[in-house]
Amino acid sequence: MQAAYIAGHGGNEVVKVGDFPDPVRGADEVLIRLHAATVNRVDLYMRDSGAGITHRLPQVMGLDGAGTAIAIENNEKRICVGQRVIVHPLIFCGRCEFCVAGDQVLCTSASYLGEHRDGVFAEFVSVPARNVFPMPEGWNFVQSAALGVNFLTAWRMVFSKAEMKPWETALIFGIGGGVSLAALQLIKAMGGQVIVTSRDEAKLARAADLGADYGINGEREDVSRKVLEITDKRGVDVVIENVGEAVWSHALRSLVRGGRLVTCGATSGDQPGADLRRIFIRQLRILGSTLGTLGEFHDLLQFVDHHQIKPVIDSTYDLSDVHSALDRLESGRQFGKVAIDICGLP
Repeated sequence: MQAAYIAGHGGNEVVKVGDFPDPVRGADEVLIRLHAATVNRVDLYMRDSGAGITHRLPQVMGLDGAGTAIAIENNEKRICVGQRVIVHPLIFCGRCEFCVAGDQVLCTSASYLGEHRDGVFAEFVSVPARNVFPMPEGWNFVQSAALGVNFLTAWRMVFSKAEMKPWETALIFGIGGGVSLAALQLIKAMGGQVIVTSRDEAKLARAADLGADYGINGEREDVSRKVLEITDKRGVDVVIENVGEAVWSHALRSLVRGGRLVTCGATSGDQPGADLRRIFIRQLRILGSTLGTLGEFHDLLQFVDHHQIKPVIDSTYDLSDVHSALDRLESGRQFGKVAIDICGLP
């Protein structure tokens, strides 16, 4: 099969596109012919170093993909051959205390597509049947692929971790990135109020078109001061952030007493000042989050289908042009998901 894979670590020179061994379908697995995938920050991380993530080389890149099921077990009832499907990228044991409790993202032997094992920047992938979900009706492959990481991550952050209510207000940092945009779309669909930040006025304008109630230019304005002005000195109920060190102090100062900060990344650094006095005096809650469970993915698919929420797609590249896709994400200029067309869109 044709695949995009890392043969080493460095820049785009280590990302190769060419022949790669076909996956062998295991017991209780579904073999999928992939049509689309999307690019995530971790793809850049795996290319650059992959430090701390157990993996082998060469390895196919990519976490979230969508395609057509082409081979399944005879006793599989939920998925049928020829069905359009989405892949949940977390492979879990199903036996540890966390899996038994239904929180598969905490699995003690978890492995991710594109990180610990071959991913979805390829013509084919084979994954456990429990990781395969039907695509929403009327969606194309790129839109569906975009749900597997960013939207699922945002869902867990907003609903499972922050437990946000329709009458509350959220502050979302770095609008334009996949998780931030997904959080904006989900919160607005459930009726919440959203303040977004960006250093790009064009991104703030596009966010307003998607329903953002207020936009703050983080390059020209003091974010926390502006938040307090917008909220009549109260602060926001929830902060959604994946930037880390560069915005941490603003995030904490923007919260109402008893507010919740949910973080899923640290692109600007992972060692911010803790500001413990503010945390305990104001009784703030700091919540870490990554991806989401199978149950959360099921709920997300029902929600986006009911509310007719479609992921924002920034650009789409052929698999052979994966270097350009990686460059686009790395530039930070994207607004929405950068996608890979693997074998032609409908």
